[in-house]
Amino acid sequence: MQSVVITGASTGIGWATAKLLLSRGYRVFGSVRKAADADRLGREFGANFVPLLFDVTDEAAVLSAAREVRASLDGETLFGLVNNAGIAVAGPVLELSADQFRRQMEVNVIGPVIATQAFGPLLGADPLAKGPRGRIVMVSSVAGRNGNPLMSAYSASKHAVDGLSESLRREMMLFGIDVIIVAPGAVKTPIWSKAEEVDISPYRNSPFFPALQRVREVMLHLGEIGLPAARIAEVIAGALTSAHPKVRYQITPDPVRHLVTAMLPKRMVDRIIAKRLGLMPKA
Repeated sequence: MQSVVITGASTGIGWATAKLLLSRGYRVFGSVRKAADADRLGREFGANFVPLLFDVTDEAAVLSAAREVRASLDGETLFGLVNNAGIAVAGPVLELSADQFRRQMEVNVIGPVIATQAFGPLLGADPLAKGPRGRIVMVSSVAGRNGNPLMSAYSASKHAVDGLSESLRREMMLFGIDVIIVAPGAVKTPIWSKAEEVDISPYRNSPFFPALQRVREVMLHLGEIGLPAARIAEVIAGALTSAHPKVRYQITPDPVRHLVTAMLPKRMVDRIIAKRLGLMPKA
């Protein structure tokens, strides 16, 4: 039975990908941060789902989980690693605390690095692992190529994931291990629905406060109109199994708008976004 490790499997894209791969006969090792989620997923998914309890920023815990997976593989290679776990932090660069920015980068960038270092040998970088070489899927975002105001930390983290993935893909050629980016647009996942829980009150006296309120409204709207997580799971599964995968898959609910935006002059896009969010300078 082929095995895949998915980080951030408790909800959203990770949960949907685990469900899909299990239905196709794979064994899935899925990371969660809470024991209650591990128990819940065990009940939902059955015996072929193995929960791994760790936060992706906790290197010791991730390495311990990798040893557990290695023992279960019994000398065989891991079929795939899906670096999916992530968070979204909102706030203007001028006022977002360094700790908040650092947390964003720790989870979205350092987390995949830690997971890749821990599980990469099992994909075939370790010559003792026997079997076909596995693949790494890096879940990025359309924000990996765009900069969204008041979501600077998130955009920066996804730009970093894209750059990391490009470099990693070329490094892992040495072992025959492919690295593929999946970059979704708006998806119906808790990462957006949690926008309502984001406390923007610390910015109440900030000139950015009205725009932050609009950004939160936009995030909530994206959570309603976004693609179902199952659709992204299909793309991830394809990236893991296709004979000739692309290096990057971008999937959005409104591809035409993204295409047009990419073709327009940057200054024009700046003005469109600024007008929408109320970021134009006062006359």
